[in-house]
Amino acid sequence: MDLEKPAGPPAAAPAGEGCLVVAIRVPVRIVVLVLVVPVRMVWDALVVAGRFLNDTLLRPLGRALLWVGRAVFVWPFVGLWRYVLVPFGKGLAWLGKVLVVLPAVAFYRHVLTPFGHGVAWLYARVLTPLGHVLAAIGAGVWAGVVWLGRYLVVVPSAWLYRWILTPVGRAIAWCAKGLVWLVTTIVTGIGTGLYWITRILLVLPALAVWRWVLVPVGRVLAVVAREVGDALGHAWRVAGHISLAVGRWLGTLFRWVFVEPVRWVYRSVLTPVGHVVRDAVLRPLGDAARTVGRAGRQALDAARASVRRARADFRRALLGEPAGAGKEPQLTHRREPIGPEARTLGGSTTALTKD
Repeated sequence: MDLEKPAGPPAAAPAGEGCLVVAIRVPVRIVVLVLVVPVRMVWDALVVAGRFLNDTLLRPLGRALLWVGRAVFVWPFVGLWRYVLVPFGKGLAWLGKVLVVLPAVAFYRHVLTPFGHGVAWLYARVLTPLGHVLAAIGAGVWAGVVWLGRYLVVVPSAWLYRWILTPVGRAIAWCAKGLVWLVTTIVTGIGTGLYWITRILLVLPALAVWRWVLVPVGRVLAVVAREVGDALGHAWRVAGHISLAVGRWLGTLFRWVFVEPVRWVYRSVLTPVGHVVRDAVLRPLGDAARTVGRAGRQALDAARASVRRARADFRRALLGEPAGAGKEPQLTHRREPIGPEARTLGGSTTALTKD
């Protein structure tokens, strides 16, 4: 069994630990080890089963699903994009250029540009001088309005602010400052009283409970939690060693109970029996089958030749002897010429025997 190797030994415990820590550590580690060993063995078995399932089923299934997904989703969209949308987009771009861009460029060049030149000439030759004249008139009117406003509004308002509103505002501010001081004094006194009441009735008892009850209990619980955590880690590592040993023992037992007997039977019994069956039965049967096959093919060829000969005799009996059919056809090699061009010892068809 391919199990995960356990980690190294745990770190040494810090020096100077009390007897309470040691008394808690030993029973906690024993109990945790008893509880963790079955969990670790189940975990290792699930890991081995998961790896086997992943290698034999999930990975090939995932590859098959990936190929099916590509064939069903990716490749059709790629073909649609490449052979439909891209040509359609190029056609739309060409139509947009012909129907929108070129008319817009022509309209800008032959309509908007002359109109803009005319507007610029009108602004420079007509509107600018008229604006200068109107600006001079407006400046004079504005200067008169400012002078009237200064002596009719600003000067009286400044006198009113300096001699009437400022003294009244200072008196109101002094009264408001005194009222704020009075309210602040009252609120400060009430807050100080509430602070001491809260401190005596709530803070000091809570501080005493925290210092003399909760802190010692928390330290004890922290020691227990730390020891439980260390015990869990130690038990998990020990359970890993135990699970590894059990897995190796089961693997060895499976090998000697099942694999080795099957291998011995295959090597010592089935292989010699198979060789004997092959040499004494299968090979003679194969030779006999090949001999029978050759005899069958020869008999079939002879039967075909007899059928062709009988068919030729039947055609000759019905239709008569055809012209030029008196001689037996002479079988010659395909590369040898037929008729007067054939090479013979008495003929002069070669360069050495010509006269």
